Order: sequence, then C-alpha cells, then structure tokens
Amino acid sequence: MVVVQAGIRAFIVDNAPTHQQEDANAWAGVILGIGSVLGYLSGYVNLPKILPFFGNTQFKVLSVITSIALGGTVFISCVFITERDPRRDGPPPTEDIGVIAFFKQVYRSARRLSPQIRKVCEVQFFNWIGWFPFLFYLTTYIGQLHVNPIFRAHPDMSPKEIDDAWESATRIGSFALLIFAITSFSSNMLLPFLVVPTYRTPPPPLKGSNSFHSTRSAHRNGNQSTDPSGTPLPMSASMTSFFPSPPAEASHSRLTRLLSLAQIPWLTLRRAWLLSHLLFALCMALTFFVTTPLEATILSGVVGLSWALSLWAPFALISAEISKRDAAARKTGGINDDQAGMVLGLHNAAISAPQIVATLVSSVIFRIAQKPRGAPGDDSVSWVMRFGGLAALVAAYMTSRLREEGTGQDVEVKETVEANGERRGSDVV
Repeated sequence: MVVVQAGIRAFIVDNAPTHQQEDANAWAGVILGIGSVLGYLSGYVNLPKILPFFGNTQFKVLSVITSIALGGTVFISCVFITERDPRRDGPPPTEDIGVIAFFKQVYRSARRLSPQIRKVCEVQFFNWIGWFPFLFYLTTYIGQLHVNPIFRAHPDMSPKEIDDAWESATRIGSFALLIFAITSFSSNMLLPFLVVPTYRTPPPPLKGSNSFHSTRSAHRNGNQSTDPSGTPLPMSASMTSFFPSPPAEASHSRLTRLLSLAQIPWLTLRRAWLLSHLLFALCMALTFFVTTPLEATILSGVVGLSWALSLWAPFALISAEISKRDAAARKTGGINDDQAGMVLGLHNAAISAPQIVATLVSSVIFRIAQKPRGAPGDDSVSWVMRFGGLAALVAAYMTSRLREEGTGQDVEVKETVEANGERRGSDVV
C-alpha cells in the first residue's frame, strides 16, 4: 500500500502545477477519507451473507473487496493518467546497474534532498511514532474501558465469558474508528477552504508571450513540439508557465471574494500542521482523565482533525517543493535531483521506519504495565498512546522549523538547483 501511494503522489507532482499541489493533495486526502468511511462501515455489515462467494468470514470478504478495489483503481490510474516524457530531460547519466548502484543512488538522493523536504521527513519520523500506537491500539484502548467495569463486577469470569466481553468491546472500538474516519473526511473537505493557499494562481500571460497557452494552441493547430526523432513531446504540468485559463471575470471575482471570507488570514498549511501535532498531543494527555468508552469515542473524533492534516500537509509541502524546483531547473538549465519517485520513496521510508521504533517502545511499556487478561484497570495501552503524544510534541517543534513559503525561496531554489547540477556532474565523473 505504501508503494502504491508513493506512485499516486508522484502522479500528482507530475500532473499538477506548483500552485495546485495543495488542492490536489487535499482531494487525495478526501478520497482516502471516503475509502476509510466505507471500509469501517463494511465492518458493520454481514458480508459473508451478502457475498458468500468471496469467503465464509468477514475478514476474507473484506480482503477480496480490498484487493479488487486496489487493483481496479491502480489500473484506471495507469491507463488514464499521463506522465511527462522523460526524453525531454535529455539522455540519462551513465551509471552502473545493480543492487549496489541502486543503494548508492538512494544515498546520493538522500544527501541531495532540499532542506525543506529533509525537514518534512524529519517531522514525519516523529509524527508517525505518535500515530502508529494510536492507529494500532485505539480499538483495544476503548475496549479496555468497556470491559473494566465488567471485570470489576465479575472477578471470577471464565475464559469464554472474557472472550464474549471482549467481542462486544471490539465492536464499540470499531464504532470509534468509524467516528474517527468521518471526522477526518469532514476535515479534509473543510480545511482547504480555511487554510490560506501557499501559492496564488498567477495572472494569465500576455498575448504573444512564450507560455503554455501558446504551446497548447500549437498542439491544437497540429504544430506539436517533437524530439529529434519526430516523436511528439507532451508539456510538463509542473512548469511555472502552466496556468489554467481564468474563468469569466465576474464569476471569478465573486468566487474569490467568497473563498477569501472563509480563509483564516494567519492559518497557513505549515501552521495548521503544527497545530494538529499539538492537538494530537493534548488528546493523548487527556487519556489520563477519560474513563468511559463514550468519552474515548469523542476523543477519537477530535483526533480525526489531526489525522486529516497528516494526510494532507506533508504531501502537499513535499509535492509543491518538488514541482517548484523542477520548474526552476528547467528555467535555469540546471539539473533537479529531487525526482518525484525517489523523493517520495525516501519520504515513505521516513513513515515506515517509525513503526519499528514505536513497536519496540510499545513492547517495553506492555512488558512493564500490562496486567493479566481479565484483570480490571489495565492501562498499558493508555501509556503507549501517551508516549505517542510525546512524539507529537517533538514533531510540533520540528514543524516550527519548517520554512514558511514566500520568504525569498525562489533565489534559494535556483542556487540549490545549480549546485545540484554541479554535484551531479562531479558524481558522474
């Protein structure tokens, strides 16, 4: 799933201009939210009765449905989404092919990451140390709150009675996950209207200027750009000269005014992401005071707001940075080492590695604090989630170190791209 998501996010980078990266990734978060809601709703339906030919258990049917949905959507993406032709970048550098060469390339790419992308990956490392315990153990946490009074009232329950109590508790925990998904989906729909866009849509180019519009007209008239062999070459959506045609002036002005009224002037995407870390840490701290499944379910719903930004902000920041630097490299004739696939692959590593750290720390906490099965008052899962809240505080601090766009970054991009070009040349030699 992580591999597929990296490819999909790379599609967004290649097909949306810089000023649309935030919107494109926000819509990706909305679609993920819809899938989460449908997935959790499926847990309440007797799927083996409705679709017996997919399996005789709920898990088997869900696995088949998930596989079909994943394969179908990936197939549609591969068929209908076009990518920029890599031949426009010139011949690739001559390098060794093999496993060792691959890891050398990964190491070089990690060293050449722009400061902004590197900082986002650092934030993600601690961010996901906090999220993994919550996502893995939320059902168990709420279930424990449900069975605590049962175990106190009946201290001598048989193993069968304990299993029945936990089965009921699992359903309550699943409902909390559904509320969590609904809140996240709603937030993904609302937040893009509240957050101030990092990049504004530039005005349309003047007539006769060398822009994407003139090139697009050439496409329509049959004068498409070609490579030396005569093969047509598509334009790249990440080029800064690519801007959509503006709508009619009157309707455009009204829409702009309405959207401006909804926006919170000081709320940039970076600040919204920082606040989401603090909100998550606060919710994890409130586990000290939560004693009932209802309170925990409400808390899960609030955390859905932070989850919405985790699905949007880091991908939007990285995608916009890659797209912006790619456009700058094309203007200056330099080489952009921030290739979407490689950068997003490194970003996925920054997401996956914390799972190991979170699992090891959780194991230690469970070893120290976990009580025997059937004993009331087991709060080991609560301590694991509080540990995740501490990691979120570190992520919040590191998010505060991210550069706010619009502070002279264009000069920095140009200088870094040219420097990367010089380093690439020295590496090849």
